[in-house]
Amino acid sequence: MSVENAIETQALGKTFGSLTAVDAVDLRVAAGSVFALLGPNGAGKTTVVRMLATLLRPDSGNAQVFGHDVVRQATAVRSMIGLTGQYAAVDENLTALENLRLFGQLLGLTRRAASRRADELLEEFELTAAAKRRVATFSGGMRRRLDLAATLITLPPLIFLDEPTTGLDPHTRERMWTVVRGLVDRGATIMLTTQYLEEADALADRIAVIDHGTVVAEGTASELKSSLGEEMLRIDLVEAAQRPLADAAVERITGVTPLHGDTPATLTVPLRDIDSAADVLTACRTSGIRLRGFAVDRPDLNSVFLALTQHSTDRRALS
Repeated sequence: MSVENAIETQALGKTFGSLTAVDAVDLRVAAGSVFALLGPNGAGKTTVVRMLATLLRPDSGNAQVFGHDVVRQATAVRSMIGLTGQYAAVDENLTALENLRLFGQLLGLTRRAASRRADELLEEFELTAAAKRRVATFSGGMRRRLDLAATLITLPPLIFLDEPTTGLDPHTRERMWTVVRGLVDRGATIMLTTQYLEEADALADRIAVIDHGTVVAEGTASELKSSLGEEMLRIDLVEAAQRPLADAAVERITGVTPLHGDTPATLTVPLRDIDSAADVLTACRTSGIRLRGFAVDRPDLNSVFLALTQHSTDRRALS
């Protein structure tokens, strides 16, 4: 394995009975970077993370963390990683301070060092005022911050963040983003799964989109956006019932199947030629399709996700 990569996988696979959760996934994650995994619910993102964190054994392929095989050298891998899952792992019956001191001692710190590190983390995550409160009284956002703080007791070189900001208010989410950037500045590598596309856009150096256990695209946010073309046409219909008619008109003009937007009455389409936008609008008017509005914008990461997972008609949320 290259010393420049924190993670490498080759044809990594995992099945559960007849279900293929992860299918021949190849990944390269550069050390000191943020790598985001995006995909619909059940796409296989968390399964990938759990295999890399040695919590699940791969059924095929292999994976290395800083050159150590996740199966044959699992103990070494565990010594180099931290994992914050989708649900807080702290003890609700203990205070925030007691939780962090306990984690520190379990990870080999002396009592004094564990106490000092706990104080540092409570201050960094703005939890000092609540240090002696039982976690059972914490809000969801406070628990997430405490859970991440516990992951950082020993500042591992590789940190897995599985939806770290789910349920947080915008202020707290921004604070968490600042923490993540600070970790990378200190040399850590972050693998992030998130349900917020803007989060991946803001934080990730590279992004992999996974659908049905397979990586369907990978690149920087700019590369993924550019793959759709220079512009996106958004059309808002007066009547959602006219969407099939609008889809047909758009596809006839552009040769591209429209993407379904935020509502049943919204569709978007990538444009290779900006002049085709006028042709689409003319076709809609000729076909008697009533428009509430339209706009031409640069592609965003949400458009990329919709285009890559177009067959997921149930509009599943990211996880």
